[in-house]
Amino acid sequence: MSEIEIQISVEEGPWPDEEALLSLSERVIGTAARYLVREEGQPFPAAPPELSLVFTDDPSIRAVNAEWRGQDKPTNVLSFPAFPVEPGDMPGPMLGDIIMAHETLAREAAELGKPFDDHLTHLLVHGFLHLFGYDHMETDEAEEMEGLETRILSELGLSDPYGDDPV
Repeated sequence: MSEIEIQISVEEGPWPDEEALLSLSERVIGTAARYLVREEGQPFPAAPPELSLVFTDDPSIRAVNAEWRGQDKPTNVLSFPAFPVEPGDMPGPMLGDIIMAHETLAREAAELGKPFDDHLTHLLVHGFLHLFGYDHMETDEAEEMEGLETRILSELGLSDPYGDDPV
């Protein structure tokens, strides 16, 4: 499998510095990609595909959420695949964009009693899976996606975000 070329943009909010975000993102996305290849048979292009990560704040993500999803409120993460794919399809040379909002992530992490980086890791995996056609709108889709998230997070040493028991 080719590595993934990650481009990071820190637009707004009190995010860690870009080097720290890139290091965390490369570890998380790399683990998720290797898992998809090994366990789900996900193909990847021969040349490293590109992934854009945008780290911003609630007002910025609210505007994007309102424009693209018709929901005038902030959210934790938005994913925009560059090309429409279903799980198992070959992605294009650009995987897409993942946008994350600091205030929402920080608030959710505090409410969950989890370290910020653990919640960020979960949402990076969650957003990454959306780029490959995974979704959670229907119960069966949600179970599949949550199962994948849980197994990938386990490889990263994190517990099941949907249950109380460590994986």
